[in-house]
Amino acid sequence: MMNQQQYQECINACTECANTCDYCASSCLNEATVIDLRRCIRLDLECAAICRAAVEVMSIKGLYSEQLCNICAEICRDCAEECQRHADMGMEHCRECADACRKCAAVCEDMVHQAVRQ
Repeated sequence: MMNQQQYQECINACTECANTCDYCASSCLNEATVIDLRRCIRLDLECAAICRAAVEVMSIKGLYSEQLCNICAEICRDCAEECQRHADMGMEHCRECADACRKCAAVCEDMVHQAVRQ
């Protein structure tokens, strides 16, 4: 099992990602094309929820931290892909979200790989 300090980078990335996803979802609701952003908003909300759950479990050195981080990385990749589509159309909040999600996915995957080696 990893110690708290080893989880900290992942906790920070997940927290940042959750906050950025919340901002993106809120910003999408204000777009004129909100109807076309339903999947983006849903993924933003789900990604934020999973990221926060991962933070909670890692914070208590939970037995399922690595499994939850695998799920977190998966939804972060999906959210990043969806947000990138809208970022390519000029939505800056989606670009920021895609970047935060990609970073979070990478950090979660690294943390899981470190845990497997221990």
